[in-house]
Amino acid sequence: MDKRHLVQQLEAQIRRAAEGAELAAVEAATDARAALDPMERGADGSAVELARMAKGQERRRRRALEELSRLSAFHPRPLPEDAPIRVGSIVEIEDEETGESRTFFLAPAGAGATLTGPDGDGHLTVVTPSSPVGRAVLRRHLGEVIEVTLSRDEAREWTITWVA
Repeated sequence: MDKRHLVQQLEAQIRRAAEGAELAAVEAATDARAALDPMERGADGSAVELARMAKGQERRRRRALEELSRLSAFHPRPLPEDAPIRVGSIVEIEDEETGESRTFFLAPAGAGATLTGPDGDGHLTVVTPSSPVGRAVLRRHLGEVIEVTLSRDEAREWTITWVA
């Protein structure tokens, strides 16, 4: 299965996030300078808060650019039959108790992004290998049961029902 379209969608989303963060950082920095007007300096602390916002948006932009850099070297290959799950796999897991299922794309960056599936078929969530679900499925095989701890008091078992 060709997964280039998934990587392209993810790159476009991250690029938009970086651009949005850059615009927000510039706007916050401009507003912070304007709030430093000698007549208003220190009146309500807004200049300091706006400067912090600008720095936060700049950090968000840098993280997005780092993710884009990781994706530029990411070229997922088709997964051979019976191969273990690896970064670049599309995986479906199902909770047999509730019948709930999730389909995700295991990628090196872009955690939480939603992508349109191959041929416009459904939606996939991006999961990274550093997430609890990503760690649990990595190097596993179709049919295996994984246990994922979502919070201190909630562990769930999922069966790997489809891999591509």
